[in-house]
Amino acid sequence: MSPPPLQWQMVTPVEPPAWFVQAVRTRIPIVPEGALGTASGHFVAQIFWQRGIQTASALTQFVDPHAYLPTNPSEFGLEMPRAIARLQQAIVQQETVAIWGDFDADGVTATAVLWEGLRPLFPQPGQLHYYIPNRLHESHGLSRSGLDALADHGCRLIITCDTGSTNRAEITYAQTLGIEIIVTDHHTLPAERPPAVAIVNPRSLPVDHPLAHLSGVAVAYKLLEALYQALPDRDAQPLTDVLDLVAIGLIADLVALKGDCRYLAQRGIAALQTHSQDPSRRPGVHRLLKLCCRTGDRPTDIAFGLGPRINAVSRIQGDAHFCVELLTSRDRDRSYALAEQAELLNTRRKALQKDILEQAIVKLADLDLSTTHVIVLAEVDWPVGILGLVAGQLAQQTGRPTILFSLDPTIPARAIGDGDDDIQNSKFKIQNSARLARGSARSVNQIDLYQLVKGQDHLLTSFGGHPFAAGLALPVENLPLFTEAINQQLRQQMITSPTPKLMVDLTVTVADLGKSLFQELKLLEPCGMGNPVPRLLLKNVWFEQTRNAHIKDQTGQKLRYLKTEFLIRDATTTAGFPGVWWDHAGSDLPPDRCDVVGELDFNAKHKVYHFRLIDLRVVSAPETSAPMAALSGLNTAARHGMGGSDWLLDWRAGVPEPMPLTIAPLVVTTYPNHWGDLAPWLAQALATERPLAIAFPAPTAVPPSTLWTQLLGMAKYLARTQKTITLAAWAEALGIPLPVLSTGLGALITLGFQWEGVTEGGMETGTAIAGTAAAIVLHWSAEARQPEAVIRAEINRFFTAFQENQFRQRYFYQAPWSTIQAMAAQMLQGSLRPEPSRPDNPLGTAANLAPAGNF
Repeated sequence: MSPPPLQWQMVTPVEPPAWFVQAVRTRIPIVPEGALGTASGHFVAQIFWQRGIQTASALTQFVDPHAYLPTNPSEFGLEMPRAIARLQQAIVQQETVAIWGDFDADGVTATAVLWEGLRPLFPQPGQLHYYIPNRLHESHGLSRSGLDALADHGCRLIITCDTGSTNRAEITYAQTLGIEIIVTDHHTLPAERPPAVAIVNPRSLPVDHPLAHLSGVAVAYKLLEALYQALPDRDAQPLTDVLDLVAIGLIADLVALKGDCRYLAQRGIAALQTHSQDPSRRPGVHRLLKLCCRTGDRPTDIAFGLGPRINAVSRIQGDAHFCVELLTSRDRDRSYALAEQAELLNTRRKALQKDILEQAIVKLADLDLSTTHVIVLAEVDWPVGILGLVAGQLAQQTGRPTILFSLDPTIPARAIGDGDDDIQNSKFKIQNSARLARGSARSVNQIDLYQLVKGQDHLLTSFGGHPFAAGLALPVENLPLFTEAINQQLRQQMITSPTPKLMVDLTVTVADLGKSLFQELKLLEPCGMGNPVPRLLLKNVWFEQTRNAHIKDQTGQKLRYLKTEFLIRDATTTAGFPGVWWDHAGSDLPPDRCDVVGELDFNAKHKVYHFRLIDLRVVSAPETSAPMAALSGLNTAARHGMGGSDWLLDWRAGVPEPMPLTIAPLVVTTYPNHWGDLAPWLAQALATERPLAIAFPAPTAVPPSTLWTQLLGMAKYLARTQKTITLAAWAEALGIPLPVLSTGLGALITLGFQWEGVTEGGMETGTAIAGTAAAIVLHWSAEARQPEAVIRAEINRFFTAFQENQFRQRYFYQAPWSTIQAMAAQMLQGSLRPEPSRPDNPLGTAANLAPAGNF
């Protein structure tokens, strides 16, 4: 069965005030003349406003990291001074210390940060060590074998990074070896605190705290920051020298980029950018950037460049120790060699991931997705280190949590983990004789995967993770029961099967795409969880010059990763815009017109801006070609003084003097809600053989609060005098369309206003919806007033509706005339149709479609 189609969910558009748009515009880099598109600032200002950035100070702190005041590490409470005191003791007594890291990009960079930051304080050879478990043979977290090895080296203090919070048994065992442990981590805290010297973990903080979303590398950085504050006379490198490593780990670990996370990522990316030109500071990072054709100035350079290459090392060969050397060594030749080794391992990772995905899709065809809530697939000897990546792909494609298992045929059981999650949990006892299924799980649509899997822990031998990802293991014989139970558990939580959702931020045209729009949207970076990459909707487009392509490795060898390249076109421009659709063949692009969703991106290797296609929908073909036949009516209009395309007139700046036409045109003064709203006007112009004049009046810049005062004043007057009024007359008096008035009436209800109809119109007493011609009389009752929170919410909804209307007016008033001509031609060809009024809004857009009374 094919995966269900994605449900496109448009973010409700809101219109930011003019002052805010101007404030945003001043922060957009100047684009050279001739660049495609115009940097108005309005697109990104709309997204800022939609995401809650609505003041000048909030905008400044979001865009400029130097304007943000980073949080002091003392905010971690008593755990931080305990950790610093123990570290100071180790420095004074020159103890042997070890850093216990992890094998993913967050854990590796955290290890590298502590390695660089602590080395000057433990200068003697062999005094500072680091240990990273093997992904293929060990679990996340502390292990007895690793502790024994470090004890043999004389270690008396271990600092964990990105792990350790749940290792109660192992920390207790370390105490018997004379080793004390400081835990720095960001995974789920256990109910009972392990006997560590200190546990520095942001999970102990409130969810809205600026440090709450720190990843493992960021917590390690905060530990160093606190230590450096306690040692002002230290002989060590500046703390800012490791910010580039912090950014790599933060973005690769997909944490919410809010508060200090965003600040650290911004500062780190700025530092990282220098490495693409200067190899002296971090030659390994410099070489990795060159190999993946990235410049280091964008979070995508980490997410799709550096991060996968660091992770590939442990996914393929298990041991990630050399990644720390790759990131920290100053030996150019050695660093370059390690970078090229990581590149080759990443190439191998891509091939394996492709193979497993193809196998999983074949297995997926055997499932009935209409009754499957959690996808569980298994195969003998699937590479464990790759399962999490493929599970994530399937989860996104199907909209369902996905768990993939690798089945051990005969290998004795051992510590389990696919390498993507905090999997260590000492409550589970693994039987040496068991044949195990070792799995990796990924969630989607805000389903809490951690709790879902934890509900079946009686079937498991090992489990750990967080709401979005988990690693687990269980005896093979328990797999059928586990699959049935976890599906039933999620089915009980949900009324219907989950539908994959694709959030869409903006509607644009092909003419809008280019460097200018890219520079606007770049103000949002770094993007990630909590601040996603803007998704763009383009309507009624078609594809040209499609061709299949395979990506290549550094040797020029083609890989099996397929992509389709194309030009995307619409009626707003005669030039196509380059695009790419990853993992799709050219035959997947339909020949018909489509609505598409994607992202605007930049190919640093080829210096080309392109549209990265995510999903598409074929637009229904028009039922008739009558509008094309009606074009002959334009010949008559031409005989009355119009030539060529002059049948469509731009009167937005006023009626020209003297009147150049011998036939009176139809005049459009009502702003549309959508391009398709102009179709009835075009049809009438063709039917009557008259020219059509677009004469939208200049938009008024009335603040929403002023309009609310006017609306409330009229309501009080009408209630006091008991005079009647129609909704149409009320909307006209305020200068707003009926849908905006409808939301205003909803706000009046919360203040205690009620009304009843005195003529026919289908109105019910006390509602905000009525026939537009119905006369109403208002009443007010103090007892009907609702709570203040409800009142504020409804007033804000009215403000939003009014601001949306203002945005539409400004858009159509300022739209280039060439764009209006192109859209009119598209409608005449029958390819753009009016949008129906929404069933949940009887006032809808239909009231603004009828041309009667406007000419």
